[in-house]
Amino acid sequence: MRFLQKIGCFFIYSNLFIAACAILMARQTFELVLQVQVNGHLIYFIFFATICSYSFHWFLTDQSLIPSARINWTVKNKKLLLVFFFIGLGGAAFFFFFLLKHWFWLMGGSFITFLYTAPKIPHPLFRMLRKVALGKTIFLAMVWTYVTTVLPIVVTEQEWRGDYTLFIAGRFFLIYAICILFDLRDREDDKAAGIRSLITYLTRQGIFILFTTSLLIFTGLTVWLLQYDYSILAVLLLMIPGAITGAIYKYAKTHFNDMLYYFVLDGLMAFSAMLMLVVG
Repeated sequence: MRFLQKIGCFFIYSNLFIAACAILMARQTFELVLQVQVNGHLIYFIFFATICSYSFHWFLTDQSLIPSARINWTVKNKKLLLVFFFIGLGGAAFFFFFLLKHWFWLMGGSFITFLYTAPKIPHPLFRMLRKVALGKTIFLAMVWTYVTTVLPIVVTEQEWRGDYTLFIAGRFFLIYAICILFDLRDREDDKAAGIRSLITYLTRQGIFILFTTSLLIFTGLTVWLLQYDYSILAVLLLMIPGAITGAIYKYAKTHFNDMLYYFVLDGLMAFSAMLMLVVG
């Protein structure tokens, strides 16, 4: 049992799990929304780019006011994270050339990703960003939405439809609600590091209103997909992660177990995609 626990921790803490979530989400866009064959080059690019960006982010994260098994693992495995960073960088660069005609869109996602991690870089120029990082949660939700929905639409070069807008916006508000829980947990860490985010400014009541509003918008946009001939089953499966996220808000704001955040909450972003694979 202890061996399996170590394997599970490695899978999550090495960022392989979050990279798997990313490719599941992108695959869902291809198959549910676009109804076309999955572009393998983009899937591999997303996988390696996620490994690269998250390894870089965690390499720069080595302290927390909240006891964290992941922080302890990160401190002990800095060299391994560096190895994963270069593997991710090399893999993303390789598959980038197969998608070169879409370089502008790919670089746009990379820039938004960098904005989220940049305040952690130990350089005065980047530390200044901590004072203007009000949108860091928005940046993270944007990049996850962009990479897993917009990029698949771009590489297939399909004419834009109304349901694309609904699906993209719905995914953004679901991810944003999940990110709010992460920022709520990291609130004291951000204050100690001088990082000013929207969550550090809002009261607990204000955070709850923002969280609830995000989930309500997500629900409304997802139900609206029925007008575009999405099946009731598909819409219900899309809504399940939102319902679970709302149900665990009270628990998540007072319990900061790493598995709750880096397995359950991260996994919720890809949960409907996984369910759709199961039910076909």
